[in-house]
Amino acid sequence: MKKGESGNDLVGDRRAPGTTSRVSDPTGKAGRLDVLITPVAPADVDSVVALARLVWQQTYPGIITQEQIDFMLEQRYNPQRLFEELTMPLVWWDQASVDGQLAGFSSCMVTGGGEMKLDKLYVDPARQRSGTGARLIEQVVSRARAAGCPTLILAVNKRNERAIAAYGKQGFAIRESVCVDIGNGFLMDDFIMARSIPAHAAQS
Repeated sequence: MKKGESGNDLVGDRRAPGTTSRVSDPTGKAGRLDVLITPVAPADVDSVVALARLVWQQTYPGIITQEQIDFMLEQRYNPQRLFEELTMPLVWWDQASVDGQLAGFSSCMVTGGGEMKLDKLYVDPARQRSGTGARLIEQVVSRARAAGCPTLILAVNKRNERAIAAYGKQGFAIRESVCVDIGNGFLMDDFIMARSIPAHAAQS
């Protein structure tokens, strides 16, 4: 998912300091977590690629074929592609760390229609249901607001019921159904989900 430019430091400064946020563990098993959100740097690429492979192999078998998993991992998580995206002014990659360890990552972009797209959001299976994913979404929402985007969208596989439900809890609703040819005989059969982004953050 990729992003737009703004004078706001959150969007405009790719090396801005990370923000620490405490999130609760709804299971009550892990107490409260200190989640540090920082931009992904070139030195982090190998760790991001490794986590992507771990999550995909635990999530997508039974939803898409192993052949498609391998194809999409190579297509989307080739290290050289990530290095290139880290230099693009309209693309942002963020990572969440807990106790100094990578716990999840996201990427986002501004679309041609002026919306923000959450392109990637993955959390280590050991850290799922801990609020880490919600913190990454909050970061993307902040970027969208700073870029002046009124809507945040994402694509999710129609058979990934767990992810669809999780996004619903974050305020997303299904907007449309799409089927995209990604090459090599493979299709992405997705729902596009969307949520509105208020111009200003709600005051507590």
